[in-house]
Amino acid sequence: MSVGTSKPFAAFEWMIAWRYIRAKRREGGVSVMTWISLIGIALAVFALIATLAVRSGFRVEFTNTILGANAHTSVYVSPHLDPQGVTIRTFSDYQATQEKMKQIAGVVRVAPIVNAQVMASGQGRNTGVQVIGETLGDLKTLPLIAKPETAYGSIDDFESGVAIGTGVARELGLGIGDTITLISPDGVKTAFGTSPRVNSYDVVYIFGVGRYDIDKTRLYMPLVEAQSFFDREGQVDEFEVMVADPDKVDDISADLMIAAGDRSLVWTWQQSSGAFLNALKMEDNIMFVILSILVLLASMNIVSGLIMLVKNKGRDVGILRTMGLTEGSVLRVFFICGASIGVVGTVVGVILGCLFSIYIDPVFDLVNSLAGGGVWDPETRLLSNLPAKLVLGDVLSAIALSLGLSFTVTIFPARRAARMNPVEALRNE
Repeated sequence: MSVGTSKPFAAFEWMIAWRYIRAKRREGGVSVMTWISLIGIALAVFALIATLAVRSGFRVEFTNTILGANAHTSVYVSPHLDPQGVTIRTFSDYQATQEKMKQIAGVVRVAPIVNAQVMASGQGRNTGVQVIGETLGDLKTLPLIAKPETAYGSIDDFESGVAIGTGVARELGLGIGDTITLISPDGVKTAFGTSPRVNSYDVVYIFGVGRYDIDKTRLYMPLVEAQSFFDREGQVDEFEVMVADPDKVDDISADLMIAAGDRSLVWTWQQSSGAFLNALKMEDNIMFVILSILVLLASMNIVSGLIMLVKNKGRDVGILRTMGLTEGSVLRVFFICGASIGVVGTVVGVILGCLFSIYIDPVFDLVNSLAGGGVWDPETRLLSNLPAKLVLGDVLSAIALSLGLSFTVTIFPARRAARMNPVEALRNE
């Protein structure tokens, strides 16, 4: 074969590169640096994929708990005065309004509710709770309430008592069959002032959706009983509306307000939780940049290793050049050396990252046990478990970043080897 006619990345180039990679240090190789570079890239890619998986898991988990235990949008009345000077905050003819909303394209659930906050008492303890009054049929259409992570009692007994979150039950020391007392400061007005409204109910259902702020504050009461307790006879405070596509809930907001009548307003899940989700997204982007720097630093080990390899193999390069090896072939030989380390390190990191994300629960349980517990506080993080979700796009972005950086940093020492003067390389030999 004549000089300059060999195809790029020919078999002999791979053979030479492989001999250089696996060569012992006494033979002029840099096997120790090779292992350091490979392990560094593998750990960096592993950290990147694990972080991206946890990031995606957080977003999915928070979105699921938000949408599974709350309405996609709430329709309520803007407070206003009627002709008699009474402040109106409720819907009166709510059944007709409910039917109008159900006719809107994309709406899958409309539930009239009474929404209030009261003081709850039980077993000598007190706590504040959010009371939501709705029918049993509507309650069963809330996915995370009908089928929560943990449940005690039966939701079918709802009409004979109340349903409370596991956090409320734990705070008050209540179980199925116990009595919870509700105290509303907005009670009966008498000549001596406003008398608090007090009533007791049996706990028939305890649910745990896995989100601390919901489990600790939520109490469901039958709609008729809530209307009676909060003096809302024939009225409701708002409508819980669920739509087919939660991400497009804003598209039907105007139709909902028209169906609800004048002075009606909407409050979507994106408005109530959008700030948190945006902050989470910003944090995700920052973490991606920081971990990208970690991958870059790991890739720089390839540069130092290749520079040492080029220095140790200078005599071999000079001989190969005098035998007719072109600059392009020399460049490709050392590029293969560095790129191979990057590819193997990336593959190992991807495997480790995917396994960690898939088996994150037992791994984290082990970490928690070794740390003596208390590593994960659901009261602070709002979720009962550390979530992780592998997304193909995240894995591909990690692979592209690692390989891109590995290939890029390899070019510079490879070019240095290719431009080496064979006369200078052999002068002292």
